[in-house]
Amino acid sequence: MIVYDQPLYRPPSEGNNLIIQATLGCSFNRCSFCSMYRSKTYQARPLEAVFADIDRAAAGWPDAHRVFLADGDALALPTGHILKILNRLNRVFPALTRVSSYATPANLRRKNLAELSELRENRLSLVYLGIESGCDLILKKITKGANQRSIKDAMIRAREAGLRVSGTLILGLGGITHWQAHIDGTLALLNQAPLTYLSTLQLHLEADVRQEFARKFGEPFKMQDDRAILREQARLIEGLTPPEPVIFRSNHASNALALAGRLPRDKDNLLSRIEAVLNGAPGIRPEYLRGL
Repeated sequence: MIVYDQPLYRPPSEGNNLIIQATLGCSFNRCSFCSMYRSKTYQARPLEAVFADIDRAAAGWPDAHRVFLADGDALALPTGHILKILNRLNRVFPALTRVSSYATPANLRRKNLAELSELRENRLSLVYLGIESGCDLILKKITKGANQRSIKDAMIRAREAGLRVSGTLILGLGGITHWQAHIDGTLALLNQAPLTYLSTLQLHLEADVRQEFARKFGEPFKMQDDRAILREQARLIEGLTPPEPVIFRSNHASNALALAGRLPRDKDNLLSRIEAVLNGAPGIRPEYLRGL
């Protein structure tokens, strides 16, 4: 049995997969909206400890076929370090088909194409990229540590290396004042850069980051209500013309309305669903069922 260093986070789609903590915390850890790893100091776990977890997991779950490397951004590790972890995983899990991890734009841009391709050849095939917004103004206000161009470059480099990219956006980040700029800047990014999966979350600020978020935003921030969030979602879906088809989801527990489809194929159906809910049809998730 693996004893994890808490808190432990993973994408919803990794819920049934093996999780191995390659790092603790987040190497950036300054995004004003995020409280996930504020209680941790970023560090690479010693390889001996990681290998011990892998071997322990293999003894109890030898047929595991998908592994998620935690914590916040295992891709911050040197390429050689990650390759040693991947080699161990490939050696002890004969059914292994996929390894995945979170990634930041900076992680992806610090590694050259050859490095990313070598990781892909060793079964690191999916990265979860927190895009949050494609609007430079919003990215600056939330101290993302990236801009539209650097995120686009990271997405293109990942795809050139053969990695699938699952991008996440946060609806509501612009508040009442900047919501259109938030969505339009995001469209400008997504209509140029390749993605395999696209997910939306709805802004939720934990108590321990609310003051920091307000201070860094630099002006009064007024939260969007559910109806306004749905209008953001509709503007996003309406304007998406991705360079290749994208699997779209808004089924994260933070969302007011769960949606799923392929874009652009299902654009009209998704927009019709949003319009129906705005006109009173059921579907809004109750507040007490939402969370991160």
